[in-house]
Amino acid sequence: MFARQSVARLAAQQAHRHGAAPQNARNMATLREIELRLKSVRNIEKITKSMKMIASTKLAKAQRAMIAGKQYGIANSEIFDHTPSETPAKRKLFIVVSSDKGLCGGIHSSVSKATRRAIADTENPVDADSPIMVIGDKSKAQLARALGKNLTLTFNQIGRDIPTFADAAGVADLIVKSGVEYDSIALVYNKFVSAISYEAGIVEVANENTFKESPGFRAYEMEDDVTKDLAEFSLANAIYAALVEAHACEQSARRNAMDNASKNAKDMIGTLTMQYNRGRQAAITNELVDIITGASAL
Repeated sequence: MFARQSVARLAAQQAHRHGAAPQNARNMATLREIELRLKSVRNIEKITKSMKMIASTKLAKAQRAMIAGKQYGIANSEIFDHTPSETPAKRKLFIVVSSDKGLCGGIHSSVSKATRRAIADTENPVDADSPIMVIGDKSKAQLARALGKNLTLTFNQIGRDIPTFADAAGVADLIVKSGVEYDSIALVYNKFVSAISYEAGIVEVANENTFKESPGFRAYEMEDDVTKDLAEFSLANAIYAALVEAHACEQSARRNAMDNASKNAKDMIGTLTMQYNRGRQAAITNELVDIITGASAL
């Protein structure tokens, strides 16, 4: 018996000398890691739930603003329906409506992909160097990798809360004063389908030359300033309608993303809790085995 104890003591000393930790110590380290991870996942779940509640509140306000802002788009559509372009435009100005914030699913990549598809479209070809202007830093970073040479103007800090017509008017004014040459304007934004879905859409916006060349406007005598002001006002209307609808899509996508993140965190908490309980039971079992083995050896 004393020989067995001496051998066991010698083996433990050699293991300690070579840096090998006892089995109980390894179990405790593993349990400690799982416990820390559980704590971090629970904190993440609290954050995602809070962000979901905030996004739900903002979504209700954004939907009301979207319903009011759509009236601007309807007024524009009535004007554009009476000013069809007689010649297809080759050089289009793409205005991409995005935002500066993330954590909202694929809301930004949706408009970026739609822009790339429109430029690469072979059925309705446009110039490869057609200018692109981006509202929001997120889509700017995505388009800069694929179409960096086409980017001519970018905007940020637009529509941090609910977009206003003043924001849209400021953007339209800078676009008009930028001096970029184009035949027509294509507004790329996210269309609000429902509280859980959206889709990318492109709206054609008439410019000053389109108004002058349309048969409906040529039938009347008017000064050049009239068509110029009408074109700028129509662009501001279209941008405002796109901003408020894209903002509603963003809040809807963020709420859904945070809801999914909360569900994933809950599933992860369940899995980690089960691992922690199993490890704790295994550690207790090993300690009992050591106690019983030591007692039987006496």
